[in-house]
Order: sequence, then structure tokens, then C-alpha cells
Amino acid sequence: MTDTAPEPSESFVSEPSESFASEPEVRVAGGALRGSREGGVAVFRGIPFAEPPVGALRFAAPRPVRGWDGVLRATAYGPPPPQGGHFGMDALARDTAGDDWLTVNVWSPEPGPGAALPVMVWIQGGAYSIGMSGLPEYDGSRLSRDGGVVVVTFNYRVGLEGFGQIEGAPANRGLLDQVAALEWVRDNIRAFGGDPDRVTVFGQSAGAGSVAALLAMPRAAGLFGRAVAQSVPGTYFSPELAADIAAACAAELGLAPTVGDLSQVDPVRLSAAGDAVGAKMDRWADRWGPIGLRAIPFSPVVDGDVLPVTPWQALAEGAGRGVDLLVGHTRDETRLLTALDGLLGQITAEQAETALNVFGPGRDAARRYRGAFPGAGPDELYELVGSDWLFRMPSLHLALAQTAAGGRAHVYELTWSAPGMGGALGACHGLDVPLVFGNLDRGQPAVLIGESPFPDAEELSARMRAAWTAFAAHGDPGWPAYDDEQRLVRLFDTRPAVAAYPEEASRLIWQDHTFPALPLLGG
Repeated sequence: MTDTAPEPSESFVSEPSESFASEPEVRVAGGALRGSREGGVAVFRGIPFAEPPVGALRFAAPRPVRGWDGVLRATAYGPPPPQGGHFGMDALARDTAGDDWLTVNVWSPEPGPGAALPVMVWIQGGAYSIGMSGLPEYDGSRLSRDGGVVVVTFNYRVGLEGFGQIEGAPANRGLLDQVAALEWVRDNIRAFGGDPDRVTVFGQSAGAGSVAALLAMPRAAGLFGRAVAQSVPGTYFSPELAADIAAACAAELGLAPTVGDLSQVDPVRLSAAGDAVGAKMDRWADRWGPIGLRAIPFSPVVDGDVLPVTPWQALAEGAGRGVDLLVGHTRDETRLLTALDGLLGQITAEQAETALNVFGPGRDAARRYRGAFPGAGPDELYELVGSDWLFRMPSLHLALAQTAAGGRAHVYELTWSAPGMGGALGACHGLDVPLVFGNLDRGQPAVLIGESPFPDAEELSARMRAAWTAFAAHGDPGWPAYDDEQRLVRLFDTRPAVAAYPEEASRLIWQDHTFPALPLLGG
């Protein structure tokens, strides 16, 4: 690892040659770039937006990238940041060696400063522990070409590198990386045909939680005018909780959670320490609360500086009033997580009761859920309260906070039951990703769609892409804004519909969900 700027290598071409004459070139603040043409759009990959956060810059806030001489051949994704082991991401990260963790990728149907196209900046999810922009499901070609938008994806630090509460380091380094990427977009996107005054951030899962956090962050103010949050997780940590988890991770290595101790540790070992704690979090459930039972070791920290308050408090106080918001979730959010835990179809009455008491709002949550859903068995109750606590209610309440302060929000629910894996997972967490990007046959989420995309999937994907790009272009996805009286929500299914949500039978329960910064408990 090194803390110096990369030296020109084979990725750099000092002078354009005739063989590259047909390839798109642009100039950004750092220097000249040469991309490629793929699928009807110009593509530029692996563009550094910040200095490598290694060596003397390990655990520091991102620093602006230094420029380069000649022409940078921007045709390959940059190396991803160190990753946790879920879904084999650690092995994928090791396959692409290098310290340039902080890079952006751009797809444009019309590169050039005069196009002034809407810009959509994607923030990938991964439980704040994994995530890399080079995955095939995040290829922006189809979304860019069909929607007439400039699509940007980027890497940001995850796990302990990005979200661990480390003494001597700024909190929320992963969020600070996102701000740096958006600043790069503001300063450079015009060269690719984008309009810096029409930037939409969109993300899913931890990416949606990041979008929500950006809405609450003074550092991000003015960097985007619209936001799309797909399945917002409700987990934001207090500094005390985050510090306790970081101490447990450092203890796996026999170290203290300080910059002095951890900056000398190989990033691969640090990621493994985070995985080790995540695998046994239930041991600390009496100290860490519900996240111990859901194995969530990392989340944004409400530190009072980078993230002053939770997104719901910030929006209720008017922080997002000038930003158009599109927010929603899938119907069966946690069914995928239940399947990954090996519990699909095997939830006992005792397990359902525990989930209702831990994740439901108030002491009588179990009784109220059973009253609202009288025909629900243990599996359905387990899924309902888990989905509400982790994704569905955080998403809906983000819209409620936005509209309560006079802002504008549009709400959706994805209710289409995907045919992949025999249809067992329904409209589960992550199903929206291939549908929004239009990449129905590549990447891990494609397994939810099935071996060969069905016409229903293609039609639904076209409708979702049209809604997302229309929202990015002019703020209207095609259905009415949400308000607490009519509660109109777009349902994405084989037959599109607009309906009142939530249903009256369960509305009082769902109104009682709250999302404070999670505290450190006793024990």
C-alpha cells in the first residue's frame, strides 16, 4: 500500500493514436480521459475521485485526487475497497488488487458539455459491510441509453474502514466518501453531458440508508436536488454503540480501536475481524439490542457532526424540504434474509413471539400485530414485524417526515412476486435492483428473476426505469405525491395500480414505529 499518487502506467496513453480516434474522450479537473462505446452509450470506468485512503491517509476523510499527465484510459473498474465475506465479496475484492478504492464510473448517451442531461448517481447497498460499483447488476448502459440520463456509480469505504467508530478518525468515513463523489460530479459531470443542477442520488438498502443520511448532512446540501431511497434500513447508531462494536472488532485482533493500532493492520484482516463479530452478535444482544439479533455490526453513526441527527428528525425539521423524494420498499423485504438464515418455512411460534416483542413498537406489539393480521401464522408474523422494523416502516416514515415539513415525496411498493427460485421469495429485498437497472440476466440478483427473463419482468422493468428517469428529469414519477390523508402509493406489479397505504387495520401499529439513534444498553 502507498499514500502517494499513482504513477502513469499502461492505463495512461500520452498521445491519442489513430486506433483510438473513435473512442470518446473528455477532460475533467484531474486530466484527460479516454473511455469506450458500449451498448449505444459512452462509458468511462475507474476514474479516481479521491486519493487512495491508505498509508498516512488510512481512516482519514477523503482527499481530492491529484491530476495526471497524458490521457487516462478509463476502461476498467477501479479496485473495490476491502470487503466482508458475504456473497463471496472478499474474494472478488482480492481479485482486483490496488489501493485506488475511490473511483467513479460514468455512462452517457451524449458526452459533451452542451447536452445538459439529467444525472443519476447510484449508491450501492451491502449492509454497510460489502459493496462495489463494478458488479454486473450495476452496469448503467441500459438505464442511461433508454432513459436519456447520465448514470454515475462509485466505490466508497465499507465495514470498519468506512463505518467503524475508531478513536482518532472522523466518523462516517463512508458517507464522507459519498460526499466527495458528489462533489466530483458537481465539478466534472458537465464534460460527460450531464447537468450539475439536475443531480438525483439513488440507492438501495444500505445505499438507501446513505441517501437518507445525505439528506440530513450539512456537507451534502446543494449537491443533489432529488433523491430516490429504495428500502431504507432504520439502523443508525449512537456513538457509544458504534464504539462498543468497534472495540469488539479490534479485540478480535488483540488491539484497541484506535488509528494508531488499526492503521497497521492489513485491510483483509480488518474485514475478517468485522465478519467474526457479525457472526456472533447475538452474544451481545443484551448490550447492543435488536441489531444483535439481526447481525448488523455497521451503520451510519449519529455523531453530531458529519451526521448531526437521524434522517427522520432532520427531514421533520425541514432539512429536505427543497429536495424531491421518491421512496419505497418491497412487500416481502426480509423473506430473503430468512432464507439466508435457513429458516424459511420453519419459524416456530416461540420465534415469532420473540420477533414481535423485540422488533414491534411498544410492549403490546405482539397482541396488536395479531389483532391486525388475525390469519397470520408464525412465518408471516415473523416476516411482517421484521420487514416493518428493518425496511418498510423506515421507508414510509421517511416520506411522512418529508411531507410533515412541507416537502414533496412519492411512495411506491414493489409487490411483484418474482418467479426465480420457484417463486419462494416473493417480492423480496433486492428484487428492485435488476428491475431498476434493466439488468435482468446478470449479477447475483438475477437469480430472483429466473434463468430467462419473463415478459412480465421486462415490462415491469421498463415501467420502473421510466418512472425513475422521469423523476430524475422533472420530479414526477407518474403518480400523485404522498400525503397523510389519501396515502396514495404506486404498486409495481404485473398490473400497475395506485392504492392507499398502509391499510387501516394496521395503520395505528405502523404509525408507532420510531427510529432513534440506537443506544448502547447495559449488560
